Amino acid sequence: MTNATAQAIPRNLDIAPGGDVSDYAALLKPRVMFLVVFTALVGLVAAPVPMHPVLAIAALICIAVGAGASGALNMWYDADIDARMARTASRPLPRGAVTPNEALTFGSMLAIGSVLCLGLMVNWVAAGLLAFTIFFYVFVYTMWLKRSTPQNIVIGGAAGALPPMIGWAAATGAVSLEPFVMFLIIFIWTPPHFWALALVRAKDYERAGVPMLPVTHGPDETRRQILIYSLILAPLGMAPAMIGLGGALYAAVAAILGAVFVIFAFDCYRQREGEAAERAAKHLFAYSVLYLFVLFAVLLVEHGFGLGGGLLSLIWT
Repeated sequence: MTNATAQAIPRNLDIAPGGDVSDYAALLKPRVMFLVVFTALVGLVAAPVPMHPVLAIAALICIAVGAGASGALNMWYDADIDARMARTASRPLPRGAVTPNEALTFGSMLAIGSVLCLGLMVNWVAAGLLAFTIFFYVFVYTMWLKRSTPQNIVIGGAAGALPPMIGWAAATGAVSLEPFVMFLIIFIWTPPHFWALALVRAKDYERAGVPMLPVTHGPDETRRQILIYSLILAPLGMAPAMIGLGGALYAAVAAILGAVFVIFAFDCYRQREGEAAERAAKHLFAYSVLYLFVLFAVLLVEHGFGLGGGLLSLIWT
């Protein structure tokens, strides 16, 4: 831990080391964990190889624990940044509820345990992908990219995009085009999603010294980049229907969701001043969460109920 990290964490002698259950649960970043598990579940269910329910549940638990480990290690390293930002100042480390050593030990044990359990109970391909995801998020994104480049979210988004591949590998023992397409959708979705939030929280990031795009290149360039990525995302969201991963229902929903995403992105690009600009960014951020959830939920429904088949198969038959 850096000296800046140590100085940023309040030292309250009245707070004994060792937080309660809620503090350790907060270290796991539950909302992020839910999205990770959900997209991993879609990858697992969409895979062409059926998986025993007990093994499937075990795999998802390991993936959830691995995601939580990443969150805990991220909070351990970023305690100095979190202490300076209003959005994160109430996290366990800035509050002094959990010590840095406790967070580091907790996260490290969960990371190692989740990878070993997934490898021993399911397969080592999935375990290797989980280990790489944790490594990439902690060492590449948290320790390097986040503090050094405005492309932190672009490159670092790869970690958040890997769970469908892990789920697919848990079922099949391999990776293929289908999970890679799911990876690409999340990867391209990540920048407009986080940059919309960064537009609203730009002063927070500036105060914390994090080189997010609105801080380094200004809000107008950020809005332009959001629109560019959104224009790429909309047709990319249709790709599963073209390769047989998604069916007719998915194709229709993806087309509508993608068009609405572009509308929100264009509104964010168009609104440049005052409350209207902030409102447009908030609307885009909220919709981006809904977009990804519904998109993957439709895939889950189609494969869970055997409704898949792909748009091309429908055209040719």
